[in-house]
Amino acid sequence: MKNDWAMDNSSKLIEAIKEKQIMPIPKWRFILKDTAIWILFFISVIFGALAFSVILFAIQQADFDLVSQMSGSWDKMIMGLVPLIWIIGLVICIVIAILSIKNSKKGYRFSAIALVGYGTALSILIGTLFFISGGAHWLENIFAKNISTYESVEERKTRVWSNPGEGFLSGTIISVRDSTFELTDLKGKSWEINFVHSDIVPAVSIEEGEKIKMTGMRTSDATFRADMIRPWGGFQHRYHGGKNDN
Repeated sequence: MKNDWAMDNSSKLIEAIKEKQIMPIPKWRFILKDTAIWILFFISVIFGALAFSVILFAIQQADFDLVSQMSGSWDKMIMGLVPLIWIIGLVICIVIAILSIKNSKKGYRFSAIALVGYGTALSILIGTLFFISGGAHWLENIFAKNISTYESVEERKTRVWSNPGEGFLSGTIISVRDSTFELTDLKGKSWEINFVHSDIVPAVSIEEGEKIKMTGMRTSDATFRADMIRPWGGFQHRYHGGKNDN
């Protein structure tokens, strides 16, 4: 009796398929869909990695060690240096990568936390390697040269390091004396810099023509006490503690 019922239902199902002219979906469509999803995943990871590399480049221009020793303004500096477009791009790419895995053939096997972890970790790993290779600087220059509305890291950096009232000053050394030197900042104003107790990395030479950036305190309208002095181009040598004897 049970077999008769099953056969009857099977016959009805076959008749319904014939009546509605339902055709089986070819296997190649499933393969194509799954392939397209994984291609989208890898593209998203790569673009997320590029965005992360530029974010690293922007932070590197502030100097990792210098930022870590600041209190109250390091977060403001980093947000001032990193173009928002790259942060948004990174988030969007990670989200697309996560959704791509979720909609793949075996995506059900991964938890939400695992998906976030895999997408983020891959973007960070590839982005870090791209940054180390110098690719982030190259990519940032391309955007700066070809997109008129794009504010480059260099432009943002100039704005951040032109705030002596906030303790950030940069420019070119004009002349050097025993404990002070004259500096022309990025806006053309002259400053007398006291550097007798400054921490200075080996990459910096206190000499005429050297372009630097400093943290410290403005002591008058045209004088500044430098606490830390770094090369304008970014941190290049591991910082060694101790006061400069110049």
